[in-house]
Amino acid sequence: MEPILHVIVGLGNPGGEYARTRHNAGFLVVDKLAERRGVAWTLEKKFRAMVGRLERDGGRVLLCKPQTYMNASGEAVRPLLDFYRVPLTRLLVVVDDADLPAGTIRLRPGGSSGGHHGLESIEQHLGSRQFARLRVGIGRRDGARQITNYVLGRFSASEMALMEKVVATAADQAECWLSFGVEKAMNQFNGVVDDSVNERKEQ
Repeated sequence: MEPILHVIVGLGNPGGEYARTRHNAGFLVVDKLAERRGVAWTLEKKFRAMVGRLERDGGRVLLCKPQTYMNASGEAVRPLLDFYRVPLTRLLVVVDDADLPAGTIRLRPGGSSGGHHGLESIEQHLGSRQFARLRVGIGRRDGARQITNYVLGRFSASEMALMEKVVATAADQAECWLSFGVEKAMNQFNGVVDDSVNERKEQ
């Protein structure tokens, strides 16, 4: 069996009706990583997930999009990690976050789910919160607490223009995590996505 060195999971809901909705920001980031590397997605039924494989810096990386629907994401992530014997230190989960302003990304080495049902499911199935999570801010509409319709809505044209920059930068941050670890990736990319990010990358 091929040794898998890292796993990056993007969370979202499968199906065309959910494509490019705010809740699928995690899917967008791993799609960007796959696009950059020419990675093809394959439905692997034993994991209930779309899986892509890439070679990077001499190591194998699995990209994963659970097809369980958001609230059951752990049902895909746990079997995948168990099968390939990947430690939690080499897992990164990418999620949308309504409590972060749109245009902001934040990587952390662990922590609480913050009420995100996809993260809650993964934490429950893994029995741990000690895995990296990259949050992609989608904001809230007028500070509303009831956000189901909002997160399941599609990005407006103006939002999508911003999100394209955010998704690209989040993908950069994920690649930095792969190469240099969580601390460097946090220090270099966490915060508001703007043109200064590209300047920091080149330093």
